[in-house]
Amino acid sequence: MRAGIRRTTAAATAGLLLLTGALPQASAQPSSTPSAARPNSVPPDLPADVGPPVDEGKADVKYERTSKGCVESDTKSELIEYMPWGQVYLNLEQAHRFAKGKGIKIAIIDTGVDPRNPRFGGRVQGGGEYVFGNANGTDDCDGHGTEVAGVAAAAKTEGDFVGAAPEATILAIRQTSDRFEFKGDANNEKRASAGKVGTLAMAIVRAANQDAKVINISLTNCSSPKGFSADDRKLQAAIRYAVDVKDVVIVTAAGNLSDQGTGCAAQNNNLDPANVNSVSSPAWFADDVLSVGSIARSGDVSSFSVWGPWVSIAAPGEEIISVDPKGTGLTNANVTAQGVQDIKGTSFASPYVAGITALVRERFPNLKARQVMERLKATALHPGGLTGKDNKVGFGMINPVAALTAVLPAEAAGFKAQQPKELTTSVTPPQGLDWPPIIVALGGIGAGGILLALTLFVRNSLNRKRRSTA
Repeated sequence: MRAGIRRTTAAATAGLLLLTGALPQASAQPSSTPSAARPNSVPPDLPADVGPPVDEGKADVKYERTSKGCVESDTKSELIEYMPWGQVYLNLEQAHRFAKGKGIKIAIIDTGVDPRNPRFGGRVQGGGEYVFGNANGTDDCDGHGTEVAGVAAAAKTEGDFVGAAPEATILAIRQTSDRFEFKGDANNEKRASAGKVGTLAMAIVRAANQDAKVINISLTNCSSPKGFSADDRKLQAAIRYAVDVKDVVIVTAAGNLSDQGTGCAAQNNNLDPANVNSVSSPAWFADDVLSVGSIARSGDVSSFSVWGPWVSIAAPGEEIISVDPKGTGLTNANVTAQGVQDIKGTSFASPYVAGITALVRERFPNLKARQVMERLKATALHPGGLTGKDNKVGFGMINPVAALTAVLPAEAAGFKAQQPKELTTSVTPPQGLDWPPIIVALGGIGAGGILLALTLFVRNSLNRKRRSTA
């Protein structure tokens, strides 16, 4: 029995959303690494002369509403009284003694964010619209983006639930939706849902230009390894621009396994991590983003969490509690075509990390984006092994209190990591015998023996003399 269940009617998106279109065949874009030599788990290098895409601020095609209804609320007046296990594991109550995300803007690039839930407290700002209408990201027909925003930044009211950064500002950008479709035209193929890699790149540029310090992307484009398209190049350039020019930390879901066309079809469980079965984007831009895997309550990696050498870190991604996307309360389940389902997915592990990133950015305002990323990885609860990293959870479960309190020598001014020195070892024979002390020792032993013999001789002579006298 699941007491106090919160649910949304209609087919609310509970998992990871798929950006329309698989990775196409390679474009003519150059790369400094020959494609034949590059592992398929590594994207091509970004040429120095490629800049970020121009943000057109709108959808690239005209989408229309599908027959699917928007998410509705059925939470009534029930209250979820227990604290989410993920919140307990992450010890957010202790972490909030050091920071709550005040003054930090988190961009949620998703299905939009409905600002009406009181736990957002007027902190939702419209940031952009790439689907339909002029709501500027504050219309969420799917509910997914609002739930993601709740995990990242909902404030605490009644009950024990609280988002990771409860005082952060939320920048809402709607970039995808499965409640809209494009029927195709002479220049573009039909799309069953709204969203494209090219508009995701624009949304990242838009968020960066609106002073977001953290961007959360709880969506992926997942397919078998193929070529690198012009849109992929735009996405790569947009990410690099956000991180290195605008000083933004980008947090993205690692991807979900799914046989229903809404995730990765094959797990990367082959022995060679450089030759993967599935590529999850934007997660695979590992040098520039924090890619987040999902952990279950047991501490194990979630069965749906996609592995890969690009996974940076992990966070709770199952049995999620968040804000009701169309009500004033909370929700812990969605009604989908498959029935009532718990909210889960790397989609929801990602906003935990995004919110904690906002805490670190508040507490350490002088750290650059890449330094923040390194701090989060360095202070995570590392998996076993020589490297402290694996392809399932990256550097391990995020550790908010450690990320907010640890002293890292690498961040100290003027600190230079010691370079390893080459050490050579040669086998040498033992030293020769040192004769002088040996001769002295033997001489001492000999003299002692002579004295002992003389003493015994004298003693025996005296004993014989006494017997003869008697």
